Amino acid sequence: MIADAFLWVLNRTPALRRTLWRVFFGLLATRFGNVGWWTLMNYGYADLDCSTKTLVLEPTDDAERYPIALYHHVATLAPVAGCEVLEVGSGRGGGASFVARYLSPARMVGIDLSSQAVKFCNKHHRLANLHFQQGDAEQLPFADASFDSVINVESSFCYPSIDRFFAEVRRVLRPGGHLHYTDLRLAHEVADWRAALARCGLELVAERDITANVIEALHRDTPRRRAGGRRIVSGPFSAIADVFTGVDGTRIPSLLASGEMVYFSFLLRKPASAG
Repeated sequence: MIADAFLWVLNRTPALRRTLWRVFFGLLATRFGNVGWWTLMNYGYADLDCSTKTLVLEPTDDAERYPIALYHHVATLAPVAGCEVLEVGSGRGGGASFVARYLSPARMVGIDLSSQAVKFCNKHHRLANLHFQQGDAEQLPFADASFDSVINVESSFCYPSIDRFFAEVRRVLRPGGHLHYTDLRLAHEVADWRAALARCGLELVAERDITANVIEALHRDTPRRRAGGRRIVSGPFSAIADVFTGVDGTRIPSLLASGEMVYFSFLLRKPASAG
């Protein structure tokens, strides 16, 4: 009930979203700063033909297979090997770490609104081609045309202005560069979401409804999510962890299954002639 109430407030107070999410993720990073097994916070992705299990991972990554698979799905929509890549909304850093280690970008930068999350990431994900810093998705701290690709995974739903986010992505991308993008929305929000995508100045290259893939990932991953939640919140408050981690039967899986919420992935490209 508490978790549902928090999400209800966020959905109805866009002006407060940035502040509320900064506080929330800062608390997570502070309270669970040493929880190394929980490095990805997304709802995951599963190929419905079970081929997700064929994604070859290091043994230390296997526990987070389904959240990693969402990054694999969206990051491989266009090649990133040898590229300079930015992740906006890097959270606890597991996704950026996966891209840096498995997909061979020349440089991988993760930014997040929470300074505590950035501190956690730079401590736990130490790679030569990976760096994390604090930054606002609507005011990216980079020069124009700094990156070949921008990745944004399950983060834009909490931005106060999706238009400012898209404008900043377009600004920091090099001509011909890509936005690898995936997120969820309530069904009644989809029309506005599509309108924002249409006016963002980026060309839509690919679009896919991955709602069923996310539902299946949450179903397969529920035992791990439930057990993990019990490690950080126990007793009568354990239901709060279940809601935020997306355990079967809680708000997000139920909304996705009913069609009241949808999950899409997109690949967008900055026109080659754009300045």
